[in-house]
Amino acid sequence: MVDEDRRSPAAVVFDALGSEYEKAFAASAAHRASLEWLLERLEPGSRVLDVGSGTGRPTAAVLAAAGHRVLGVDVSPVMVEIASRQMPEGEFRCADIREMPLGDAAFDAVCAYFALLQMSREEQSGLVRRLARALRPGGFLVLATVPLDVEDFDGVFMGQAVRVTSFAAQDITALVRGAGLTVLSEESVMFTPTHPDARPEPQLFLHCRLDATGPAG
Repeated sequence: MVDEDRRSPAAVVFDALGSEYEKAFAASAAHRASLEWLLERLEPGSRVLDVGSGTGRPTAAVLAAAGHRVLGVDVSPVMVEIASRQMPEGEFRCADIREMPLGDAAFDAVCAYFALLQMSREEQSGLVRRLARALRPGGFLVLATVPLDVEDFDGVFMGQAVRVTSFAAQDITALVRGAGLTVLSEESVMFTPTHPDARPEPQLFLHCRLDATGPAG
């Protein structure tokens, strides 16, 4: 058993939530539409990195069912165990994406659905640049976040204490563009997770392509 004091805050939260997280977000039409946007643009058998892969559903499951090769990475060992059990054909790794080596131009697409919110702004900015470098030129990044101008905000998420940092919508869009990505489309929605302790939250989905010349910086 992993010592809770040595786990990252995100691992502690999502270890506790487990499959309840999947149930709470299963009704997200915006998430499904975002995956459809990506599926329409991927070449057959594309290599996709799923950052914060959770239980493997829906992101990794939908992409794998369409014939793509997905690597799911999550900091929560409980989530990785659930994903590996639900998708034995999948590839899931328990790792901190901030520390995990990523090869240059190694992926045709990267998905990062709500995976950045427990990182500092500096870490989020650095990670987006690293994810851009991990894309082949012309590859796609799909990123979803809660677009609030908050830093180290102590809140409660589905009954779990969380400390959240995020950017306002225009700032996360500027961050993505600064990494050499073109925002092809974006969608803003309000969504209430299906959970008794959940509250309505704004969500921003950005659908991006890496410029053919490669990432900035």
